[in-house]
Amino acid sequence: MARTLEFYFDYGSPYSYLADSQVEAIAKRAGAALARKPMLLGGVFKATGNASPMTVELKSKWSAFDLPMWARHYGVPFKRNPHFPVNTLALMRGAAAAQIDGLFERYHPAVYKAMWVDGRNLNDIKEVAAVLTAAGLDAQKFGDRIQDQDVKDRLKSTTDDAVARGVFGAPTMFVGDLMFFGNDRLPFVEMALKGELK
Repeated sequence: MARTLEFYFDYGSPYSYLADSQVEAIAKRAGAALARKPMLLGGVFKATGNASPMTVELKSKWSAFDLPMWARHYGVPFKRNPHFPVNTLALMRGAAAAQIDGLFERYHPAVYKAMWVDGRNLNDIKEVAAVLTAAGLDAQKFGDRIQDQDVKDRLKSTTDDAVARGVFGAPTMFVGDLMFFGNDRLPFVEMALKGELK
């Protein structure tokens, strides 16, 4: 039976961006399915008593070296967003809406690129609209859609599910009941998908 890589993420997490750049290839090599699960990291932090590493001065300084190092390792572009922190509630609702409406393949890469490659100010609704329009999406429709109850319920349910499963940060990945936190755990994720981790 084929395994599934469940990938919990928030666009505000640079380490989620880095891990996201690798998970498709990992799932393909392992013959596994990939299920991306947008969650609200702020909600996870509130529920678990955790906080963003960027709010801790020493961790933030360390990540200024660590993040570009990982980006070089993966061979992906990366730019620390000068507008950080970004309130990602609308963006994560947008991801939930995009999944429901079959538009995720256009929405997802556009938002990650805007956040962690182009350094766009995604706190500004006009900037978000410009990003979505450039991706061939209807920005007005998305703006309306994220207010719909099914979208709000989907994001809340995924976030609550993440917390119930033990998630405390992003990115977090599951292979069955095995939980892996952080992009540096990707080699072990691949081992688990291949049945090599007992």
